Amino acid sequence: MLKNPFFINKGPIKLPLLIYNKKTGLNEKSGIGSLPEDVLISDVKNLNDATENDITFFHSTKYKELAKSTKAIACITKKTLFKYLPTRCRKICVDDVLLLTAQITEQFYPDSITDDNNFNLKPINENFKDIIFGKNTFVGPNVKIGNDTKVGHNTIIEQNVVIGSSCHIGSNVILRNTFLEDNVHILDSAIVGKKGFGFIPHKKKNYRYPHIGYVHVKKNSEIGAGSTIDRGSLSVTIIGENTFLDNQVHIAHNVKIGNNCIIAGQVGIAGSSTLGNNVIIGGQAGVSGHLIIGNNVQIGGGSGVIKNIPDNTKVMGYPAKEIKNFLKETKQNV
Repeated sequence: MLKNPFFINKGPIKLPLLIYNKKTGLNEKSGIGSLPEDVLISDVKNLNDATENDITFFHSTKYKELAKSTKAIACITKKTLFKYLPTRCRKICVDDVLLLTAQITEQFYPDSITDDNNFNLKPINENFKDIIFGKNTFVGPNVKIGNDTKVGHNTIIEQNVVIGSSCHIGSNVILRNTFLEDNVHILDSAIVGKKGFGFIPHKKKNYRYPHIGYVHVKKNSEIGAGSTIDRGSLSVTIIGENTFLDNQVHIAHNVKIGNNCIIAGQVGIAGSSTLGNNVIIGGQAGVSGHLIIGNNVQIGGGSGVIKNIPDNTKVMGYPAKEIKNFLKETKQNV
């Protein structure tokens, strides 16, 4: 995981101040109990990435194996999940785990809720003399662009974005919170690195979940025209090496796509799903969130995937099923 330069961390924060404040609406009478003043929390991270100075969250038994080995000093969770966490990890028991996690994430990263545009942009030719670029293209501070990269017209590359060598960035593209490795092609009107679509329903409003992650597109990959790739919430959205996305594809937050994948037009992949290597997805298929799609999987066009798919499987239909069964049922219904 690369160092994230896109958001400023306001930590460390004392544990009681992090939990008991106006934003969370919690106090020592909320049932959590007293919290030690000498515990400083450096950051909020997921179970797998948390260090002994971080707080994490655990809301589903789906992640119990990660919970058992987390290094976090504290964890926001439910009482029924205490048994899966290490004894050294302080358990913070609440009814709505995701809501409190969102509220403390916002305390560490107050600028992560909105996607305010960079207003300190400069024409690309003021900072980069040796690349080919179109008209009306702007870059933010601390942008890095490698050799032999070309950028089209009316494109915006926001602050701290890193673009490798021999990349081709089309026209009307927006890049923010993004790392591009070498020889990546971003076609016209793609938007990469915007905030994800994550909300926690709370009383009479929807509480937006902060997105402090970024997008990492690995070498020799292509993002189709009009496609959108959301940055991660607490982690990274990854597009693997030699992977090709067709036009109008949507990749949600925290999705991890492996190497050598081919994803056809108008496919949507919901948040936190993982695709293995050599996956092929036909047009207008949908993949639900938090799923694992194995290596060498093929998903037929128009399919709806709502459960994990093991390696070397071909599926089709809604809900997606092994293609032999799908064809058999289709034949019987004719």
